[in-house]
Amino acid sequence: MSYLARSLRNAFLLILGAKLLCTVTAAAAWETVRHKGQEYVTARSIKEFYGFQSMQVKGPFLELENRAVKIQFSIGGQEVFMNNVKFVFSFKILPLKGRYLISRIDLGKLVDPVLRPSYIRTATPFDTVIIDPGHGGNDPGAVNQYGLEANYNLAVARVLKQQLEARRFKVIMTRNSDRALSLSERVDIANRFQNAIFISIHFNSGGRGRAEGIETFTLSPAGVAHYGRERRQDDFQLRQGNTQDSANIALATAIHSTCLLKTKRPDRGIRRARFSVLTGVKHPAILLEGGFMSHSYEAKLIANATYQRTLAGAITDAIMKYRMATMRR
Repeated sequence: MSYLARSLRNAFLLILGAKLLCTVTAAAAWETVRHKGQEYVTARSIKEFYGFQSMQVKGPFLELENRAVKIQFSIGGQEVFMNNVKFVFSFKILPLKGRYLISRIDLGKLVDPVLRPSYIRTATPFDTVIIDPGHGGNDPGAVNQYGLEANYNLAVARVLKQQLEARRFKVIMTRNSDRALSLSERVDIANRFQNAIFISIHFNSGGRGRAEGIETFTLSPAGVAHYGRERRQDDFQLRQGNTQDSANIALATAIHSTCLLKTKRPDRGIRRARFSVLTGVKHPAILLEGGFMSHSYEAKLIANATYQRTLAGAITDAIMKYRMATMRR
């Protein structure tokens, strides 16, 4: 096996848990298609570039697969599964004239950083983790019969701080008490530090009590809408956080997949949004929603110290995976 192949294998092993990554074919060329003003790449050229052994349609999915990596693209939809971890693409996978088209933005800003995290140019070495417990003070966040989201965010953050310090990281908390911080204050605190990553901790609410599971957000790349709404003109504006687009998705993948593995909660996917704390932070940054306070079962879990510790442990392990996966080789 070539040095390149071993490097790719080890990076993917760390970030998503595969056993062997496909070999990139240097001679492969991208087959591009322009459709309704958007640039796409054919699934066939993705198969060839990354060295997947098979490509076939199975039910609603187009599948690319080799011995260790399976990608399932939902035809006509935006949901994609990489080794059973759910991602929500910014653009639909299009069937067109016998070919299947994947947005160039989703390829470059999502697929490639997950498959090749060691190739991310902006993923520089770091020794500092900035933890942002969401809400606080006069902003309690979500509320249920067991307590306040702001308190749970802080409880997980404190355990996470202890675990990371035991791994010799420098840890900065945007708040370490029940106090209110504006979004801009959180960003300002984060941006005072160098060589860092940023983790904002939250718990969810909604879905009429039926929604459950873990979801992770990264900043929408330029040209991509905020989650849940149509694209607007200001979405094309490049934000400070967009300098870390590829590192953001690699960090999100490591944390999201590890949290799913450790907590056994449903997978709601890795998504894109224009949350202010993600827009302004200059470091690789994610926002984690660790479960639904509005769901009867998850509400009890979130209030449980064992679950809080499990979630913190998963984030700690994921940060180690991310750091190893993005090291230059």
